[in-house]
Amino acid sequence: MRFVEVAVPVPLRQAFTYSCDTLPEAGCRVSVPFGPRTLTGVVLGEAETPENSGKIKPVHQVIDDRPVLDSVMLKLCHWLSQYYLHPVGEVIHTVLPVLLRKGEPANPVEEIWWHAGDNIDENLASLKRAKRQYACLEALADEPVREGDLKNTFPSSIISALEEKGFVYSESKPPPLRPKMWLDYFQVGKKPLPDKEQAVAISALSQQAGKFAPFLLEGITGSGKTEVYLQAIEDILSAGKQVLILVPEIGLTPQTVTRFANRFGIDIGVLHSQLNDKDRLSVWQRAREGELGIIIGTRSAIFTPMKFPGMIIVDEEHDDSFKQQDGLRYHARDLAVMRASTEHIPLILGTATPSLETLNNALTKRYGHLQLTRRAGGASNTHQQVLDVRDQRMQFGIADGMLSIMRQHLSMGNQVLVFVNRRGYAPALLCHHCGHSYDCRRCERPYTVHRTQQRLQCHHCGGARPVPRQCEHCGENKLITAGVGTEQIEDGLAKLFPAVKQIRIDSDSVRGKDKLQRSLDDINAQKYQLLIGTQILSKGHHFPHVTLVVVLDCDGALFSADFRASEKLAQLVTQLAGRAGRASKPGEMWLQTHNPGHPLLQDLVHNGYAHFARQALEERKLSWMPPFQSQAVIRAEATNAEQAWDFLEQAGALLQSPSVRLNGPLPCLIEKRQGRYRFMLVLQSARRNDINGLLRKALPVLSAMPAASRVRWSLDVDPSDFS
Repeated sequence: MRFVEVAVPVPLRQAFTYSCDTLPEAGCRVSVPFGPRTLTGVVLGEAETPENSGKIKPVHQVIDDRPVLDSVMLKLCHWLSQYYLHPVGEVIHTVLPVLLRKGEPANPVEEIWWHAGDNIDENLASLKRAKRQYACLEALADEPVREGDLKNTFPSSIISALEEKGFVYSESKPPPLRPKMWLDYFQVGKKPLPDKEQAVAISALSQQAGKFAPFLLEGITGSGKTEVYLQAIEDILSAGKQVLILVPEIGLTPQTVTRFANRFGIDIGVLHSQLNDKDRLSVWQRAREGELGIIIGTRSAIFTPMKFPGMIIVDEEHDDSFKQQDGLRYHARDLAVMRASTEHIPLILGTATPSLETLNNALTKRYGHLQLTRRAGGASNTHQQVLDVRDQRMQFGIADGMLSIMRQHLSMGNQVLVFVNRRGYAPALLCHHCGHSYDCRRCERPYTVHRTQQRLQCHHCGGARPVPRQCEHCGENKLITAGVGTEQIEDGLAKLFPAVKQIRIDSDSVRGKDKLQRSLDDINAQKYQLLIGTQILSKGHHFPHVTLVVVLDCDGALFSADFRASEKLAQLVTQLAGRAGRASKPGEMWLQTHNPGHPLLQDLVHNGYAHFARQALEERKLSWMPPFQSQAVIRAEATNAEQAWDFLEQAGALLQSPSVRLNGPLPCLIEKRQGRYRFMLVLQSARRNDINGLLRKALPVLSAMPAASRVRWSLDVDPSDFS
């Protein structure tokens, strides 16, 4: 009889011992009894024979004949558990694809391939007016395409329509899964000659193949960072090594995939939240077998195995979406650093607006620092200016002076991007007679008005109700909106510029597969002149015809209680400025503000993000804030505010240490959400290990406290959001 340590997906900070007849390899899945349930766990290694060996439960089934987690991934799982102080079973549960968590086979199963039927030319001719169906059939004309790859480009409805007409058919067959199969198709397409700064960066990166070497690639917007990525991975791919690329948004994935596929002519593995579980597992399997040369995905793609690891790239490394905000609260950028170190491969962290943590690592020589200070192709830098809107007449949130500037750009046939970081019609509804405001009772925050759907919606808990016809407080029908959102800007600009075609891009308007990509394609095809949107439009998109960016409301972030608010605003403004003037036409950006003399705005406009970030680092150093101090946050929430407060007070008494400073309990920036009151206790120290060691000892005691059972609480190491 042998004994094994098994990590099971339960919120307990320990592994469990089971008996088995044969010893499975570490990293294999097993089916084990756990109380009345049967769970899928992962073997961590052999266990010593326990004293009460007769009471040890046996493993029900060994699911895998080889590990689903190799030694590198197991090591990363242990690091995640130790660093973020999270139960190892839940860590492994997060790392594995959903179907593997459920005990499905890890080895590849049959895949569906789509073929074009007979009479392709006739069928194509009959589809001249159905452009999407035409493009889909044309993609199948030369050779069959794997269903997962086809659905990355075309929605299921298009494929089904062609199948009903008899123009295409599918068949199931085992996947080939040949390691390094991409080398059969690998061919470097036409590429531009890099400028001097790009050539220096490419050369520096190429010299580090086969060893851990982290680099910050700090390049202004439009400087050609993606071209550096493309040329830096050429030799890595041709040597039979794989590349993992992380992007922050699903919306950036299609354009990134297209660019890499066109350059190298190989299949790209794509991973993001809109894929179904089967397609995600297929990409995981192909990457694990070494069949895919390039894998591109959002945050959780960092867990994708690579049989022949060659390089990791984190694009827009500053983006908040790389930080998981529930469950295992890991940061994909930091995990990428750890994984590259473990795999002994180079790492590129690319951005125009580096996070202060990454910039500090580069300035202190922990990372290599590569800079691109000029825009590619001779494009000029965007000219940034501040518009003082005090005492100006406002129409739909836009000052008269700004409307004049917009008319000039539109009259020349250029595109104008109007940014307001608030979806919906207006952020509040109130009675003009008695002043009553319509608030979400569960969050005690105003409802947002969504006029197109005729409803009020809480953006914190998702609660909704119809728009009332009269005030529920006084009975008058004098209901008015306060503030502006994307819907109101869209309506207003349609009245102010009736002859100009416009499009709204926010999470309400681009729901549905491929809707965002089709909208972006239409923008670049110049079907629209006015672009109205939220942060979705700020990240990495290439709009060669945009010459003016208008930021309507930047004042709120100037007075936030979050110490990172100025950094986030500076990053957003700089990224937005980068959407203008990316081609031959010069661009400009205007910031509407009631605080034109604010030091942050003046610094950004006159000196740029690079200067701001270095000044901000000095301020953080003087004020003892990250990245010069480490932080962890214990959050507690309950329907009774006193219960959450009492738990954190007891936690604070337990966590006393001369080397760790405690702040709190404090209300979270959003104090009430979904009917629960929310508070936090912030731990801060110059030495990360002091916080980690203190929490490691305290967590078992915290979990056992009676007060802990009356609240919902969590631990967040290296928090990025205090809301």
